[in-house]
Amino acid sequence: MRLYINIDHVATVRQARRTDEPDPVRAAVLAELGGADGITVHLREDRRHVQDRDVELLRRTIRTPLNLEIAATSEMERIARDTGPHQVTLVPERREEITTEGGLALVDAASAVAPVLRGLAEDGIRTSLFIDPDPRIVRRAAELGAVAVELHTGEFANADGVDRARQVERLQAAAELGRELGLAVHAGHGLTYENVAPVAALRGCEELNIGHSVVSRAVLVGLERAVREMKQIIRLAREGAAGAVEERGAAGADGP
Repeated sequence: MRLYINIDHVATVRQARRTDEPDPVRAAVLAELGGADGITVHLREDRRHVQDRDVELLRRTIRTPLNLEIAATSEMERIARDTGPHQVTLVPERREEITTEGGLALVDAASAVAPVLRGLAEDGIRTSLFIDPDPRIVRRAAELGAVAVELHTGEFANADGVDRARQVERLQAAAELGRELGLAVHAGHGLTYENVAPVAALRGCEELNIGHSVVSRAVLVGLERAVREMKQIIRLAREGAAGAVEERGAAGADGP
């Protein structure tokens, strides 16, 4: 499983003083040294953290793929096509929200998404849609021609007990449906060192995007170590999931 590190909140700290530090580009390089498989940034319309220049410098500097999160607008499409990141993830965006609060409403409002997807594809940019783990929306994402979907894990992150188990089942069903429809499946939002394991163990999910928790941990231990620790948790979760599948297979083989 790939781990992309979202460095938006490094830019948030910088913008608090409108100065030049901490530098998101330097943070991205440190994340790569810690084992990040890619870097994610969200260029919001209000430019509250990441700036246009950050995206340009990241595209030229980092060695791993750049995943650019943007709203489905003509301005953002132009910036993405001019920059040429490896991947663009289209996300919903509201000015008053603190962070992205849910997935794209593709069933009722896909008119803005479709032309942006086509434009990005024309330039050879891999496309992903940030969606809720709803089967109707997964199917609509496939119909629109996206390469991948990123399942919104916010409800999982905010749940506990029986409800959390139900959210894991919901994510698993969406991941399996996405793979059946030919989509690559990613996941992210609200994932932390404490809750990431069940999502990392999802069958068919190949990429996680994690930002706030890793940047928060980095304040205490440094970014390289913070990324390594998250990678280790994900690796162990994947190995545990693989072991469980093998055990079930062996039990079936030994049955009548």
